[in-house]
Amino acid sequence: MHKAAGAELSRQSQELTIFHDVAKALTSSLDLDSILQTIMDKMAEYFRPETWSLLMLDHEKNELYFAIAVGAASESLANVRLKVGEGIAGYVAKHGERLIVPDVDADPRFAKRIDEMTKLETHSVICVPVRSKLRVLGVIQLVNVNMRNFGDQELFFLQALCDYAAIAIENARSVEKIQELTITDDCTGLYNARHLYKTLETEVYRSSRFGYEFAVVFIDLDHFKQVNDTHGHLVGSKLLAEIGYLVKAQLRLIDYAFRYGGDEFVVLLPQTGKDSALVVARRLRDSLRTSMFCKEEGLNLNVRASMGVATYPHDAKSPHDIIRQADEMMYLVKNTTRDNIGIAQRGVMK
Repeated sequence: MHKAAGAELSRQSQELTIFHDVAKALTSSLDLDSILQTIMDKMAEYFRPETWSLLMLDHEKNELYFAIAVGAASESLANVRLKVGEGIAGYVAKHGERLIVPDVDADPRFAKRIDEMTKLETHSVICVPVRSKLRVLGVIQLVNVNMRNFGDQELFFLQALCDYAAIAIENARSVEKIQELTITDDCTGLYNARHLYKTLETEVYRSSRFGYEFAVVFIDLDHFKQVNDTHGHLVGSKLLAEIGYLVKAQLRLIDYAFRYGGDEFVVLLPQTGKDSALVVARRLRDSLRTSMFCKEEGLNLNVRASMGVATYPHDAKSPHDIIRQADEMMYLVKNTTRDNIGIAQRGVMK
């Protein structure tokens, strides 16, 4: 057997081994990061680029970011973002077609600013879209591969690895969607009670470890039953959804809002003491007082709420206890004035 045929065979057996390893990673793990890392490692083993990266598409911002970058420039790429359409990777993301550029100096699409940031010198770029049936999910980019050894067979192999990456991303997103369905409430889109206790356990652990406080606000709508009785359950559901939206709109990104059940909501405020929690509770109470709901239905409903506030670790030290304390304070308000806030160890707000 002459030398070229031998090299061809060993290349084919290397491809088979790589396909086997990637397929194994795909079927044995649901962890997207580790699957993508395997794919990128195998790509490096086969193509031996100087640097290589997986850029993912942030569809909301219409930008690419470096999800995985390997090689001398990897650290300086961590916070870099490319606009879709910018540079060779941006072009590939925008048009969904691969680009092989043996000499970037001769290609006007090349974005020099990345080289300026990384202090590297790009000569050649091979860029392939990672795409699902409907859209581009990201781009795999290999920089400074030996182009003499890059032919149709290599291109086919690279495309196959990109298809594997697309399958992995789509699978992970499906799993994420399924998990979202089980932790959110259909009516309001807020998290559900089951997820509340999981989140509280995590928050208790985190707060005890780092010496943080956190607060819980328990919200029970006043006279909600009358809305259901007067206007029917469809209007009742619409009202709950609108109130859920109002609650969420008053919170920070790190806060959580849950529909506890029926017309009860719970807000979790990480790293928040009692006085700061009261500011949030007051804001919620005041925005309910001034809001009209179900306007589209021509109803202009105004709904108030009884609220209870409790904090960790001052009022309770376990998830169930902190909910119980906030719940009790809410009932104190419910059985006296309504439309107000009860605070653990302080009573009803004056």
